[in-house]
Order: sequence, then C-alpha cells, then structure tokens
Amino acid sequence: MSKTILIVDDSASLRQVVSIALTRAGYDVIEAGDGMDALTKLDGRKINLVVSDVNMPRMDGITFVAQMKANARYKFTPVIMLTTENGGDRMQQGKAAGAKAWIVKPFNPPVLLDAVAKLVLP
Repeated sequence: MSKTILIVDDSASLRQVVSIALTRAGYDVIEAGDGMDALTKLDGRKINLVVSDVNMPRMDGITFVAQMKANARYKFTPVIMLTTENGGDRMQQGKAAGAKAWIVKPFNPPVLLDAVAKLVLP
C-alpha cells in the first residue's frame, strides 16, 4: 500500500510540481490550498507525511501544523516545511509547532524526495 502525503501550499503551480515528484516516486498525494483547507482534509484517513508552506492566506502553515498536532490522530505525523522563509525565528516557530524539516524554495525535487523518504511514517 502506498503512503499518503498532504501538500499544503497556496501556489497551485508549486503544489503541481511537488505532486508530480511525489507521485512519480510512488506516493499518493492530497492537495490543500491553505491551512484551513488542509484541516478539512484531516478527516481520519491515514496521512503519512505533510509538506506545508509557511506563508498562506486564511491560515499560515505554522498555525496549521500546531492545530494538526493538537489532533490525537495526527499528533505524530511528520511535517516538512517547504517555504521561502529562511529566518531563524520562523524556523524556531515551525519547530515549536512540530515541523521536523525545513526546505527553502526554490527547491530541488531530489532533496525533497530524500527528506520525504527519511521522514515518512510506515
């Protein structure tokens, strides 16, 4: 059974690039346009990993991760932040919310796939 990854980003083109890379690597992908949309995707199904942007409308990625981690079903789901943010303060906030890795855009798909392979839950 393939692993399911939730991509959360307000850029449709970026979601598409990430989705193509993950799908080609054998993962199932669910997409969400921002944190609020992503919360609706957490409907009890197994999510093996989340890749989330930080800066998004309606609900940013750090707030989304904190709310996701408050849900017992997704408390241990690993999160990779994929963002243009590279400041230490935002990284600390992301880590405090529960993010396990931080990849800065523009990114190299093999780097993302390597991080995914290391973090994805069985």
